[in-house]
Amino acid sequence: MTILALFAAAAAPSLQQQGRREREKEAIFRGEEVAEAIRLYYSYKVSRGVTGDLGLPSSMDDLTEGLSVNAKKVQILRHSAARDPLSGSGEWQMVRPRSNELTDFVRSVMSFAQNVRPETRDPQLKVAEPLMVPVALPNPSGTPTPSSSSNSGNSSGPFLGVSSQDKTNAVLFYYGIDHHDGWIFTPFLR
Repeated sequence: MTILALFAAAAAPSLQQQGRREREKEAIFRGEEVAEAIRLYYSYKVSRGVTGDLGLPSSMDDLTEGLSVNAKKVQILRHSAARDPLSGSGEWQMVRPRSNELTDFVRSVMSFAQNVRPETRDPQLKVAEPLMVPVALPNPSGTPTPSSSSNSGNSSGPFLGVSSQDKTNAVLFYYGIDHHDGWIFTPFLR
């Protein structure tokens, strides 16, 4: 019986880490779903003649309510994907165009990709990308920069991506980033 208790005690940290890893995988999956919904939303707005920041969603409801196409609502984001599985509140932090968080993310991704800036493949987003995504010079040290906090995450206005509000270190790395609040899910950099 004592040996069984020792095995159970030894396995507990591994099970705990496996649980965190699964939540992180779920956060990445949901974050990528939100990024795809933002891409669809922006493409729809551009097709209606709305461009720039005005073509971006201003709330998660804009994405979960869907789009009216030929008098029919088309759902672009599941309600469950609109929830952050890592944060206690379940709310994603909105990432605004030209924000400090986005600049840090671009630098980290460039460092991960040997100083090559990732570009979107969507032609409509490619036109807007220079206006919304800040120019970030490569980090000369080659190490990712820590995320700088900003209070713009929960203010109202258009957003081009989401990140987790959870500030703990990650088990998984996302583009070489080892903390949850540094993971940004946006259609502009994929």
